[in-house]
Amino acid sequence: MNTDPTTGQPIPPDAIQRILFIAPKVHVYNIPPLTSTKGYTAATWTANNNRLQIFTARLRILETAIPLPSSALHPAEKVSTTLLLEDPATGALFAAAPYTAPAAVEQALDSSRFFAVRVVGEGGRKATLGIGFEERSDAFDFSIALQDARRVLGMEHSSSGSAPGRKSGAGAQDKKEGGAEEKRDFSLKEGEMITVNIGGRGRRGKISEDTRAEGREGREGREEEALFSIKPPPGSGMPFLPPPPSAREVKEERRRSRQNFADMQPSDLGFDDGEFGEFQ
Repeated sequence: MNTDPTTGQPIPPDAIQRILFIAPKVHVYNIPPLTSTKGYTAATWTANNNRLQIFTARLRILETAIPLPSSALHPAEKVSTTLLLEDPATGALFAAAPYTAPAAVEQALDSSRFFAVRVVGEGGRKATLGIGFEERSDAFDFSIALQDARRVLGMEHSSSGSAPGRKSGAGAQDKKEGGAEEKRDFSLKEGEMITVNIGGRGRRGKISEDTRAEGREGREGREEEALFSIKPPPGSGMPFLPPPPSAREVKEERRRSRQNFADMQPSDLGFDDGEFGEFQ
């Protein structure tokens, strides 16, 4: 029969256990008590050639789900998560850390590969040990597993409102019974139709050809009447002045004038032909 690694008590046979994370090799440190409220510093653990290292262990995160008495419509179970530090050769338990609060595991301030873990020993004695991963990817997977555990245990904000460490199917049932908003039916019923009016095109289509012809004639008559009703501008009764002669015409006129003057006789200019004699 399986037992609780923290209390040593047997667990029910219908309990379900699963491993959330496993790392075959982590270094365990006997770290000094915390002297600052800021957090732990891993550089002090590994100083002096890892003087504070006490063990190299296998790390497992074990989840245990124990069914609770409940109705068939609302099943529930108690869930717990424990970090186990074990001998990698024999599997013997070295230390166990119940994950009951986020503060049970704290990341070091100066490195993402080191964590401070609060373990519980025989008789309920508590201590804080440091653990360090050799690979950064293992430390990242370890953090993700703890995040999933917090969600299941109810340590993070959840919309279901269930109690920490307890799974329940009542939330989904409540939504079905009216917790969620009812869906409205917008489908067309039998015999219903949708009428679409596009910009009054139907009204223009009903105008007859006669009405259109009458409209054109009336519009043309109004335009003609408006055209002849415009009063002429002031002085419009005077004849228009002829355009000025061109330079060619001026030259031609001067040439004709000189020719005519050369062909004229003295009598044409008002002189006599010698009838009065010369001036004395």
